[in-house]
Amino acid sequence: MKISQEDVILIKNLYLSKQCGTRRVLSELPDKGWKLGSIDSLLRRSHKTGTIVPLPGSVRPRLSRSSGGPCAQSGGQAKKAWVSSLDFA
Repeated sequence: MKISQEDVILIKNLYLSKQCGTRRVLSELPDKGWKLGSIDSLLRRSHKTGTIVPLPGSVRPRLSRSSGGPCAQSGGQAKKAWVSSLDFA
């Protein structure tokens, strides 16, 4: 289950004020349906960086490519030109 921003703040507050670990956070809020690994990764990130929010530039971009390749932009003409430029003789 995805953890909302309000829940992230609640988890960080429990971690900092009550020194709750992963299992205690899960036991205090059993109705949320969170996984042990997701809470653990949030608390590790909070302990390591001091914040739970990812720092800018630290997350992989969602789309690493443009919407189309070079063939899609020119209607396949770029690939045809490349193939015709090969010298098989």
